[in-house]
Amino acid sequence: MRKQALIILLLILFFSSCGIKTSLQQRPDITGIEHIDTTRIKHSDTYYSLGKNQLFQNEQGIWELYLEGNALERGVANGSLTRELIHHQEVAFMNKLQEMVPSKSYRGFLKSVVSWFNRKMYLYVPEEYKQEIFGVSRYGLKKYDDFAPGYVRMLYFHGAHDIGHALQDLMLVGCTSFAAWNSRTSDGELLLGRNFDFYAGDEFGEQKIVAFINPEKGHKFMMYTWGGMIGTVSGMNVQGITVTINAGKSKMPLMAKTPVSLLAREILQYASSTTEAIEIARKREVFVSESIMVGSGNEKKAILIEVSPDNFGVYEVPNSDELICSNHFQSKPYLEDRRNLKTIKESHSKYRYDRMQQLLHKNSKLDPEKAVDILRNMQGMDGAKIGYGNEKAINQLLAHHGIIFKPEELKVWVSSNPYQLGEFVAYDLDKAFKKFTTAPVDHSVSVSEENIPASNFISTSTFRDYEEYRKLEEVIKRKFAENNVVDIAQAKKLVELNPDFWEAWFLAGKVFYQKKDYKNAVIHFKQARRREITTIPDELMLDKMIRKSYRKL
Repeated sequence: MRKQALIILLLILFFSSCGIKTSLQQRPDITGIEHIDTTRIKHSDTYYSLGKNQLFQNEQGIWELYLEGNALERGVANGSLTRELIHHQEVAFMNKLQEMVPSKSYRGFLKSVVSWFNRKMYLYVPEEYKQEIFGVSRYGLKKYDDFAPGYVRMLYFHGAHDIGHALQDLMLVGCTSFAAWNSRTSDGELLLGRNFDFYAGDEFGEQKIVAFINPEKGHKFMMYTWGGMIGTVSGMNVQGITVTINAGKSKMPLMAKTPVSLLAREILQYASSTTEAIEIARKREVFVSESIMVGSGNEKKAILIEVSPDNFGVYEVPNSDELICSNHFQSKPYLEDRRNLKTIKESHSKYRYDRMQQLLHKNSKLDPEKAVDILRNMQGMDGAKIGYGNEKAINQLLAHHGIIFKPEELKVWVSSNPYQLGEFVAYDLDKAFKKFTTAPVDHSVSVSEENIPASNFISTSTFRDYEEYRKLEEVIKRKFAENNVVDIAQAKKLVELNPDFWEAWFLAGKVFYQKKDYKNAVIHFKQARRREITTIPDELMLDKMIRKSYRKL
């Protein structure tokens, strides 16, 4: 079967070669790019400018980026100002790829598959965003041009979020978000919060950018992003529209279309109401399933736009002052969807939904500080200890960022490292854009007196144990993947560092099983079974290992 599948795939690649060639050679209209200023002025290691565009790193380590002009101008300025950040993200992403696919020959094959898969993406991306990506791509690392030319590679990267959650075996995303208003908040105003749990390695999350964009067309907006990324995963515009995205369960697509982050960016740039957001979403074809939470300060409400390749739904709760989103769909068109029902039954999405509901009701009058506490919560239902890093927790200790919005006041709080545990830095969009557009700004545009302090957890020995656990867990999993022997001492240390986490006990059990110490394997597997296991497939896998161990005894 594998041989037949390979032959079929090679035939597809062969007959699609013309389409791939066209895709690799396609470029947007870049008329006038030669007249755009590219001269970056370095004022210090933390402050750069290019015309009216600028980049400044605040004391929390977050880079504050301001861009203005048309698409090409914004792209070129973005690339020139953030070139080191782009390089950092490219290296982090490609290193992660190399770690996942260590064989050079397989990576060569993967290159062909990726080119084939993305062969028509350019047809679904608005010309404006292709121009912006082209401008950024001029500052990509040349050493990766053998994988794909700079512009094409940057375009591919915008679909990485989509591909990451489409592949069942890559647990890259498990986001949770909420909105509350009227009776659910302390001042009655709309308040939204989310964790963005996209994980592509520790290096990938080191550098963060809060970007303030003043486009030639559309609304001014901010978004929390990273080097080279012009799409939106979390953001708010000056019309009080907020956008966050949460992955849904997808079948493996056969062709890339509109990356969801670019759809979210379009909503952020051009919508001034939830109705306009829905209209924008309807006209774009996506290739994975996604929930887009849209908040509106003027309407004082939030909705979910649920998109997939074959379906479309809009969800809002009537007669309610709250909205919760995890990783399953809730609108009517998906109520009988087989894949969505399976997600609810077998994954950790419904558990996190229920836990978020529990936390919202416990904190009946939310304010930004209470919202941040919810995003940082590491316990299970009813405050149960479920181990650090459990995907059933709201805070899985791997988030790229947490973010809080108050759209009626155009205020936003963004987390700083580590995860969403560092200080949440406050920004006021009106004040920030006024500063950027009136004079050069050689300091942070944050409203520091409204910052929310870092979590006390990061100064505890428990947090240090967890960080050590993550590193050891990665070492052990890599050894298993490469069929290398794992030391018993490492297995015992794993459990010692994170004793409430089922996977610590499970991995230790696998070590004992590898050593043919089946008695201790059973003991550790049963200890894992007593803890909160992440998914039903995980439970089935664990039960299988218990049976196998018993048979060996």
